[in-house]
Amino acid sequence: MASRDVQRHRTSKKELDDIRALIARDLADAGVTALSADRRFATAYNAALLTAHMVIACAGYRVTAKTGHHKVSFDAITLALGAGAGKYADYFERCRRKRNVIDYTRSHVATETESEEILRQATEFHGFVETWIDSKFSNLRR
Repeated sequence: MASRDVQRHRTSKKELDDIRALIARDLADAGVTALSADRRFATAYNAALLTAHMVIACAGYRVTAKTGHHKVSFDAITLALGAGAGKYADYFERCRRKRNVIDYTRSHVATETESEEILRQATEFHGFVETWIDSKFSNLRR
């Protein structure tokens, strides 16, 4: 917090429900096989990033970093969720770098297998987070 990358924030069920709608859209879109593997990868990645934002919001914060906000978001989930979230944080950190290349540098970066894998991981991570919210924040449940 000292670096101002994260600030205190009080979330609401409406805010989380709005994020949930974005996640549902992105997970559905990432499953559309008519899209390129790159676009499906980046869209599934976005669903995972939004899920991380839900975690951070429930923990009472909002990422405000201008540079590196994706990295800060995935780093923060382990603090909020505990060591069990480390596998997600590590996986999505690797994906973050690939997504940067996809969105800013080149095309034809992600393979079909990678786009299917990140969709599975993003869906699993979202389920993990919703279970955590259900157990810790009854007023914020779906």
